[in-house]
Amino acid sequence: MPLNKYAPQAATHRRTQSAILEGAKNLISTVGLNKMSMIEIADTSEVSRATLYNHYRDKESVIAALCDSEIRRLVSIAQRAGNPTDALVSLSMHVSADTALANMRIHDPESLTQALAATNHPLWVQFNNALSMIVGSQILADIAMRWLIGQTLNPLTPDDSRLQAEFLISRANL
Repeated sequence: MPLNKYAPQAATHRRTQSAILEGAKNLISTVGLNKMSMIEIADTSEVSRATLYNHYRDKESVIAALCDSEIRRLVSIAQRAGNPTDALVSLSMHVSADTALANMRIHDPESLTQALAATNHPLWVQFNNALSMIVGSQILADIAMRWLIGQTLNPLTPDDSRLQAEFLISRANL
């Protein structure tokens, strides 16, 4: 008898949620946030509508879960970096290259601006706190947050990401 008879169900649940969130992000990258529907999310995710609604009550709850997942992904990327400069470079390159953000700049600028302005939202606070631990300073984390928000609207090249991250870290160490 398995130790946890519900383990296979939990794994299936996680895989389904992951497929839904990946499908939602793909839709944001292609049709935009405002034009996607729950039906399209289900179709793109290759899950039934009933399954989608068993996981999420509406499009807003899918988007909230996607934002939470993206924040956790970015924190993980930064934590794996060898040092604060590399962490900021990695974050910068991921933010600058994100196709969903690129499409939102074009098709959903109001939604993107609202999300970026909600710096008191628990997800932003969570990200800022994690960034503070990674870079070793709350002040540097606050500056880095604003720097990353700027890149959401105006992406950087990898070379510029490195140059600006090194500048931020060097100024923090003065």
